[in-house]
Formats: sequence, structure tokens, C-alpha cells
Amino acid sequence: MEWIPNDWQSIFMPEMPLFETFARAAILYFFILLVLRFLPRRTTGELGAMDLVFILLITESASHALGDFTTLGDGLVMLTVFILINYIVNQLTYRTVFFRKLFEQSPLPVVQNGKLLYRNMRKELLTKDELMAGLRENGIEDISQVKEAFVEGEGQLSFIKFSTQEDIHHKKKKPGK
Repeated sequence: MEWIPNDWQSIFMPEMPLFETFARAAILYFFILLVLRFLPRRTTGELGAMDLVFILLITESASHALGDFTTLGDGLVMLTVFILINYIVNQLTYRTVFFRKLFEQSPLPVVQNGKLLYRNMRKELLTKDELMAGLRENGIEDISQVKEAFVEGEGQLSFIKFSTQEDIHHKKKKPGK
């Protein structure tokens, strides 16, 4: 058993061509980003047991798509490409509206004036029980206290309560009366 390798160059020199490494990393990064963009927001925002298994399976399949690295250099190049692409995507989404809309999701209303918006809840696979649990976690006892609720772009639930009793009574009035 050797404690020190004889050939340090074999450890650090990439074996895969740099362009191939870059292409594999870029394609995989944007494919996973695209897949996560079209999943319901809560899949990425609130990791449950199934979600964690899903993420682990994605990473396992991604590692095979990246290639079998035998040198540290290949892995370092791939890691550098991921960091660089992630930095560029973050800069683009920060600086331009087009890329922000492309890569980030806007909040989706699920409650308006104390009424559940079932169509939007279905889009996010959000059950009434999950929404009610979110209300309780935020100290809200009844849905009628909620002016608006949203599934945020990152998957969390947010709530805006009516500000006064007057708002609650105003909401209950029928138009034209």
C-alpha cells in the first residue's frame, strides 16, 4: 500500500476534453433547472421524504450523465463549470426581467378575500388540509381572517390577514347593497 502517489499529474490532469466537460455540465444544469421550473413549486420549496428521495435520484442519475471521473481534475473542472453557470444565471435573473420570468416563478394566489381558489390549489397540488396547516402555523384560526394567501415562487405559503374587523365586515357585504 502506497501512502504517496508516484504520479501527481495523473491525479490532477483532466482526462475528458474540456469542451465535453463544459457541454455535459451546461446541458445537465439547464435540464435540471427546466425540470424543476415545471414541477409544482412546493416540490422544491418544502422538502418532504418523497421530495428528498426525488432530489437524491436526480443527483444520482446526473452523476452518471457527467461521466465516470478518474481524476480530480475532471471533477474540479465540472464543479467550476457548475459554479460559473449558477453565478451567471443568478446575475441574469437579478439584472433582467426576461431571465427573472424565465427562471423564477411569481407568487400564485390560493386564497382571496377568505375564499379558496381551488383551480390554483390544483395547479400546485395543494390540499385544503395543507393550506389549513399553514394557517395554523402562522397563528390564523380561520380562513375568513385571510385577505390573501400565496404559494411563493420558492414554494412557501404566505398569508396576508385582514387588517381590521372593518375589512372582514366589508368582505362579507354583497356588491350593490
